[in-house]
Amino acid sequence: MVRLLCLGIGYIFGLFQTGYIYGRLHGIDIRQYGSGNAGTTNTLRTLGKKAGAVTLLGDAFKCVFAVLLVRVLFRERYGDVLPLLSLYTAAGVILGHNFPFYLHFHGGKGIAATAGLILATSWIMTLISLVIFCAALFLTHYVSLGSLLVYVGFVIELIVFGQRGMFGMAQAQLNEMYAVGVVLMLLAFWMHRENIKRLLHGEERKTYLSKK
Repeated sequence: MVRLLCLGIGYIFGLFQTGYIYGRLHGIDIRQYGSGNAGTTNTLRTLGKKAGAVTLLGDAFKCVFAVLLVRVLFRERYGDVLPLLSLYTAAGVILGHNFPFYLHFHGGKGIAATAGLILATSWIMTLISLVIFCAALFLTHYVSLGSLLVYVGFVIELIVFGQRGMFGMAQAQLNEMYAVGVVLMLLAFWMHRENIKRLLHGEERKTYLSKK
């Protein structure tokens, strides 16, 4: 029951669509431009670097705030499984971001929210993920590829650090955490299925943070 509650709390936070709200404040529906996505990359390409930065921070920190709230609410009663409940909360945020009911379930792809998840989980995992993403973006200029590599890296890190005792949970709860992580990774790959097709055909749009 508490897992469903955490998912629900996360979903509510995920409904704060930073890119969509920013676009509306500037007189557009961001989903009607570019890739039709309400996430960071499309906002960056459509409205510029400032809009992209605001969207990234807003979507990441809504996940951080949701996780922090759950930790405050449940640390006394469920302290032994708090990392697992935090992951369920983040999963709810990602679902709310990707499938907001008031936007007809058409939101973003959950990558910025996932950045918030990683940030709320561990500073060293955040650093590793940042290195992976920046290296991929610098070498290929494909945001989608960098995002997917970060997800693969996150699941690997989750398992490695979990088995090394970082989360302080029993093996059964760790296995459940790994399973949730894998499901989120598969969801990310599903949300990026068109990007993957374009990557395989060499048709994916590149992103440059500075003029070529």
